[in-house]
Amino acid sequence: MPALSQEEERVLELGLPDAAPATSGWMEQVDQAFGKWLVAPLEKVLFFDLRWFVPGSETDPKSRLPFVVIWLFVGAIYFTLRMNFINLRGFWHSVRLTRGDYDNHDDAGEVTHFQALASALSGTLGLGNIAGVAIGVGKGGPGAIFWLIVAGLFGMSSKFVECSLGQMYRQVDQDGTISGGPMHYLREGLAELGLRRLGSFLAAVFAVMCIGGAVGGGGAFQVGQSMGAVAAQVSLFDEDHYPWLYGLIMAVLVGIVIIGGIKRIAATAERIVPFMCALYMLGCFYILFVFAPDIPAAFVAIYEGAFHADALYGGFLGVMVVGVQRAAFSNEAGIGSASIAHAAARTKEPISEGIVALLEPFIDTVVVCTLTGLVIVVTGVYRDPALDHLVQGSKGSELTAAAFGRAAGWFPWIVTVSSFLFAYATLICWSYYGERCATTLFGAWASLPYKLLFLVFVVLGSIITATNILVFSDLMILAMGLPNVVGLVLLNRKVRRALDDYWQRYRAGEFEPRH
Repeated sequence: MPALSQEEERVLELGLPDAAPATSGWMEQVDQAFGKWLVAPLEKVLFFDLRWFVPGSETDPKSRLPFVVIWLFVGAIYFTLRMNFINLRGFWHSVRLTRGDYDNHDDAGEVTHFQALASALSGTLGLGNIAGVAIGVGKGGPGAIFWLIVAGLFGMSSKFVECSLGQMYRQVDQDGTISGGPMHYLREGLAELGLRRLGSFLAAVFAVMCIGGAVGGGGAFQVGQSMGAVAAQVSLFDEDHYPWLYGLIMAVLVGIVIIGGIKRIAATAERIVPFMCALYMLGCFYILFVFAPDIPAAFVAIYEGAFHADALYGGFLGVMVVGVQRAAFSNEAGIGSASIAHAAARTKEPISEGIVALLEPFIDTVVVCTLTGLVIVVTGVYRDPALDHLVQGSKGSELTAAAFGRAAGWFPWIVTVSSFLFAYATLICWSYYGERCATTLFGAWASLPYKLLFLVFVVLGSIITATNILVFSDLMILAMGLPNVVGLVLLNRKVRRALDDYWQRYRAGEFEPRH
């Protein structure tokens, strides 16, 4: 494969679309300023290369070790051990909680366990599941799927810790609206430990980054990414016609939902998430059925690719990092965003909502991302020379559509519809994340102005071509993990004590299911 430019490497690393065309005039000047003063410094921190920890890996580009990936993955391993593998022992209880076996409508909260999970999933089930995984396999080979699954399983523990804390420190606003998440448990939780200044600083940093990430990475970027997949089938929205119309339609559809707050968002997510997951997964299962004879070879390729001994510090380590990276960017475990949605769940047991949150990385990464990876492998598109330009250009949605097209000529439409629904669900969820952070920083009055600003960025997502501006906003989401994981580590003792108490009562039969 030809060498990538520095810009292409960055975009490929993030799993984002290929670099946007150059802009002109004032937009180009703003874009260059973002690149010089914001994007470059943030990239140096988040993607600081830790290869020097691994002897003999410096000369192999596959062995790159981005700091933010290791930060989130090591944190996930630590929380798994610290919580005594709650990701495994709490799995069945999580299923029962989610399906409503223990629901009590008299408990404080705005949404049910299932609605909270659906809302959080709508934020993580995005184009990373379709596009990011395809590029991950194209870049790291089939072995990346194994490490993606491993990272997803460990990430379940990170979600448990942050969503339990989201419930523990949630607050009720004057209008009865519940607010929770890192901006609360970082401030109040660390204040209890005598670290008030540190907690206030981390909470403010998180809130600012979340707002930036919401309007950009959770807003404009989702529109831009999904538009590429939709425009491939509907020429009306391509660059030569009316791309702004796609953004306007998205803004109207999003606005109808988000003006109503978390209850309407949860009600919408409750309907959209199961449908979009079922549609996409059924398409994947059909492809696997058509290519059933190739499945055994695919599993062999995944195993050999994950543990291949060639260049232990290059091949093995590089494939592992690619898989872990795709999982971290997909399920957002350790980022802290999901705890904002789970904080609104109706329960009097904070730990129960943390256990519900366990299912999120499992569904997002272990199930949906793995299915995408298998489809890419069994169809062979990741190693097709004719499609190599899609891998090089980080056009993951188009690569997945090509894989679907090998089952039936009309099958790429499934990717198109899925891309639209995944992006739409992500938009309504991230609008809520940013809105909660905005009201925390500025007060309840900021809710409506923020929502209007978010809708403006939804429209801009279909017309902005300034790469640095958009990449910066997406990097903000990754940066949320820096203050969040610090808080999780400092507050994990409280979570462990609450978990031990809850689990003892659960094992003793203190919680009676409704049916």
